[in-house]
Amino acid sequence: MPPTYQTSRRVEFADTDMAGIMHFARFFSFMEEAEHEMLRSRGLSVIMQHEGKKYGFPRVAAQCEFSKPLRFEEVVDIHVTLSRIGAKALTFSCEFKRGGEVLARGSITTCCCLVGPEGMKATPIPEFFRERLTSGS
Repeated sequence: MPPTYQTSRRVEFADTDMAGIMHFARFFSFMEEAEHEMLRSRGLSVIMQHEGKKYGFPRVAAQCEFSKPLRFEEVVDIHVTLSRIGAKALTFSCEFKRGGEVLARGSITTCCCLVGPEGMKATPIPEFFRERLTSGS
């Protein structure tokens, strides 16, 4: 498996509730943004074309457990790891840290699909995608 990818985000006013604490739904947006950055760092995307075929990776599961709050204007480090690669599905695990302290843990599971005029159909993860994802570069 590739090494953990890390990025940082500042909690903006729009990310918070009336108490100034980051709203739980924003954790999912932060996870998705970090996942996209990780894929781009390997020349990949959640929607891409290869050899005349269009692939997409819709979410099939997402979860997050919260242990400490994040507040307006705090900076959080988001660590993303590819924790499982199956025949058709990928699971990314995420940790939210502030100063090394874990504030939340979550995961996103996606399914590889061919995208066409008739919709999406699950398909095995193409070898080119698998190689770039697991290369660690």
